[in-house]
Amino acid sequence: MLNFITRYFSSLWSLITWPVRAIWRIIVRIFPPREFTVMDTPRGNVYTFEQSSFWRFTKFCGKLGLIVWAAWSTYVFVYHRPLLQKRTQQLEQARASHTRQMSDLMTYLKKYNDLTRELNVIDDKVLHDQKMTDAQKNTLMDKRLKTWGELDFLRVRLNEMFTNEDYTPEYVKISELSAEYELTRAENEELKKRNAYITESMGQIADADNQIVELVTQMTTDNTEQLRGQIKKINSTIAGLGLTEKTLVNRANKYSSPLVGGAFSPLDIDKDMDPKYKKLADGLQLWHGLARLDTLLPLGAPVAKMRVTSNYGMRNDPFDGRPKRHRGIDFAGKIGTELYAVAPGRVVSAGERVGYGTTVEVDHGLGFSTLYAHLSQITVSRGDWVRPGTVVGLGGSTGRSTGPHLHYEIRYKGTPFDPSKFVKE
Repeated sequence: MLNFITRYFSSLWSLITWPVRAIWRIIVRIFPPREFTVMDTPRGNVYTFEQSSFWRFTKFCGKLGLIVWAAWSTYVFVYHRPLLQKRTQQLEQARASHTRQMSDLMTYLKKYNDLTRELNVIDDKVLHDQKMTDAQKNTLMDKRLKTWGELDFLRVRLNEMFTNEDYTPEYVKISELSAEYELTRAENEELKKRNAYITESMGQIADADNQIVELVTQMTTDNTEQLRGQIKKINSTIAGLGLTEKTLVNRANKYSSPLVGGAFSPLDIDKDMDPKYKKLADGLQLWHGLARLDTLLPLGAPVAKMRVTSNYGMRNDPFDGRPKRHRGIDFAGKIGTELYAVAPGRVVSAGERVGYGTTVEVDHGLGFSTLYAHLSQITVSRGDWVRPGTVVGLGGSTGRSTGPHLHYEIRYKGTPFDPSKFVKE
């Protein structure tokens, strides 16, 4: 043994420290010393620093310890904390349950003492009261049996308290039922108040609805009669064209243009509703249609000062003197007299026509159009939208004319008809 030590180790101490030195050699091999250089640029100095194996190994151990500590802390936080919280909740529930059970136990104990006292009183009266009648004794015995029954019930409840894990204290059940009852009663009172308020509001709404319907119906009737009075003078002319008020109203409600707006959408009234609503919807539809007609139909004179020199119908031709049908109305005027659109519409023609000279034709919708002939100048272009009162041209004597005047026609689907009743307001 001594020979082995002296052969491989210089001393006993080197033998003892051999494992430590072996481990240190492994550490030095893994973490060899390192040098790094730092240059001080402003001064031009160069510094060299050395990190020993011990310093590098110490830093590694510190970092490794920090990583292990962080991992362990994360594990405890993620896994053990929910368990701890769950256990804490379970403990709180157990404490609350124990408190409720102790409260029930005290209640049952008090009830037991009261029943026992009452039972002793009954037994004492039965045994010692000599003046008691048989009926009174029977009453006391019935009361005694009832007391025994209540004592037996207490025994069952106490047994359930200590053996049933799902036991719920009586006072908790009663408290929950009481709370539900109070909540239901409060909701019921609130519903009664709301129902009364809704009933009152519905009555007020019904009254207001009746007043509104009556007012709107009256307004509709009044305005309808007023509009009918305005177009009444042209009824015979409309009838001569094969048209009726109903037909024109329906067309007017369906007509749309940039100047008069979109088509009218009638109210869709359920047949099971009060007939007054259907009557109101029909009245509104008629009113709107008549108002559209009053706007769209070319009613009125195209000149500021109206003086008719030749009416619609048969007359002697001013050029050859032969009888010939005059297809419009001639208005006297000077060259340059302003000529106005009588209704909203779109210019469909602006230029020369054989016999008519310089003309403008305006389409007003519903099949009606107006034509201005013998103009000296046109002030609109084909495709223009014109409003009532827009100057469409100036009076003149172009075409087949004997002097300055306006030849004015109103056409339905391209065919002229007598415009006298449309022109006279």
